[in-house]
Amino acid sequence: MGMLKEFKGFIMKGNVLDLAVAVIIGAAFGKIITSFVNDILMPPIGLLLGNVDFSDLSVVLKEAVGETPAVTLKYGVFINTVIDFLIIGFAIFLVLKAYNKTQKKKEEAPKAPPAPSKEEVLLTEIRDILKEK
Repeated sequence: MGMLKEFKGFIMKGNVLDLAVAVIIGAAFGKIITSFVNDILMPPIGLLLGNVDFSDLSVVLKEAVGETPAVTLKYGVFINTVIDFLIIGFAIFLVLKAYNKTQKKKEEAPKAPPAPSKEEVLLTEIRDILKEK
């Protein structure tokens, strides 16, 4: 029972929950980028290159024989994956750059002067009362 309680404590820590959320959002972001590359970016590029569909680009190493499928190197799919990676990497770079800029602003922000102590407040009140008399 102790191990289960320890595991629950581990899972409920903020860092683990933040990591889980980041992984889920990252996976969804990856799907969006993949769709962007495959469905929006690559078709016009393929059209400019003479109606080439990058996902269909491959080199046949061994032709199909009967029920055995052909052995191919699908370098077009690899090109799409590399473009996915570059776009995701650039997006993460932009997010981190913006985050670092906000951190620098927080560091540069002047600190508020410390509040006066109780003695200083009391002495100020006494001074003001004496000025009035």
